[in-house]
Parts: sequence; C-alpha cells; structure tokens
Amino acid sequence: MEKTLIVVTGPTAVGKTRYAIELAQQYGCDIINADSRQIFRHIPICTAAPTAQEQTLVRHHFVEFRELDEYYSAAQFEADVMALLPSLWERGDHVVMCGGSMMYVDAGCNGIDDIPDISPTLRAQVLDEYNATGLEPLLAELERLDPAYYAQVDRCNPRRVIHAIEVCRQTGVPYSTLRTGRKKQRDFKIVKIGLNMERSRLFDRINRRVDLMMEQGLVEEARSVYHLRHLNSLNTVGMKEMFAHFDGTMDLITARERIKKNTRVYAKKQLTWLARDPEIEWKEM
Repeated sequence: MEKTLIVVTGPTAVGKTRYAIELAQQYGCDIINADSRQIFRHIPICTAAPTAQEQTLVRHHFVEFRELDEYYSAAQFEADVMALLPSLWERGDHVVMCGGSMMYVDAGCNGIDDIPDISPTLRAQVLDEYNATGLEPLLAELERLDPAYYAQVDRCNPRRVIHAIEVCRQTGVPYSTLRTGRKKQRDFKIVKIGLNMERSRLFDRINRRVDLMMEQGLVEEARSVYHLRHLNSLNTVGMKEMFAHFDGTMDLITARERIKKNTRVYAKKQLTWLARDPEIEWKEM
C-alpha cells in the first residue's frame, strides 16, 4: 500500500485533536503535531496541547519538546518531519499530521524555501531591537531593504517581520528573492482533511474553551512564565492578554473576553488561509 500522510487541519477549537486520535487509532499509526505553539513546554493550557491522557491513546511527536527560549521555525519543522517519517513508515503505511499552524502544515506537505540559518548573535540583536523600540523601526528597515515583501507581509505579525529582517541582514539580499514558492516532491501520498463547522457553533466552542482554560489554571500558567514575556514563543493569544492583566492595563474579565475575541479573529484567518488550498477535502463537524 502507498505510504500516506493524512493531514488533519482546520480552525482552532474545531475538534482536530480528537478527530486525529480517532483516525490514528483506526490506522494504528502515530500523530505528528503541526501546531507551532504546542511544541513549547510549560504552556499546555494556553496552547490546548494534547493532554497526557490523549497522548497515552496515540503516540504524539513534537508536543512540548522545546523550551520557551529555544528558536524553532517552519524550516526546522520540515527537517524534523522528514527525518522522522522513515522510521514511522517502517511501522505502517499511514501517519497522521494534526495542526492548524498553516506555515507548519505547508512546510510538512510542500516543503519550504532553503533559507540560510540565522546566526544566534544576529537573532539576539534583532530581538533586542524589537524589545527596545518595538516593531515600527523594523518595518521601516524592511520597507527599505525589501519593499516587495514589505508590501505583502502581515505588519501586525512581529515574527514574520523579524524573520525577514534577519534574513536580509544575514544574506545581504532581499528576503523576497529567496522565496521561490516551489513545491517539493514528496515520496509519499498526502491526503488533507479540513474540519469546519457552522460559524456560530465554532465561535461558541471557542468561547467555552477559553472559559475552560481559565478554570484549568490559565492565570497561574501565565504568571509562571511572566518573567519570560519578551520571548517570541509567548507572543500568542492567551499569554498576551494575561500579561496585560498582570501589567495592570486590563482587568481579568476584560482579558478573558479579549482572549475569546482574538481567538475568533485567529480562527477566521485560519479559514481564509485554508480556503486557498484546493487539495483540502472539507468535513463538517
């Protein structure tokens, strides 16, 4: 039988983890996590990482396997997945990949451009600049160094802007010139399943998930990493609002509602991105 990577994707809170576990149990295979925040330790409530019980049902890879201060990228994820798959294929013909981080899913399925590694010194330098002066100076530099990428980048996404600046400085050429967008050939079949549901139901699930996170200890989890708030791994919905609460700029009720709102916005962005992929077979939940 042809080796097949089954990708389970979709917006946050739609039920990807449960569906992927059921699918993996059906095929007797492992799950590769493709969520860019669930890879980090110490924040499982905020990232809705698979629980210890869920991980006893099916073996998961790349869940809570990096420290918060470790650098990790979609390119590293692709390399790790490609290194892991041969051992998984020896045990069976199917592997499930589960996640809603679109860059990670694309990296695993289509590959990612070969961008030179950024030196730790340069990475630390750009991050220090961002922490000291914010995103505006880096955006101005990006407009000067690479106007083509500046015109298309999400200027509210610090990670994308910072990475582009790192590449421009490291290589001396515009980041956009290194982005070929060519799809790499894989020696296995890929089946993509997109989970979705009626919008009001999805938003209700998001709201209830945030309430559950608060009950499970999101405030305490965020407080335990508050001293690391400058790290990019913590620049995520849930942590940002909690940090604002600790700073005294947002009361707890407002922070909770803001998390719900920002998560709903993120879900819509995920659906917009995924709608561009004609290979996805959609399943209503």
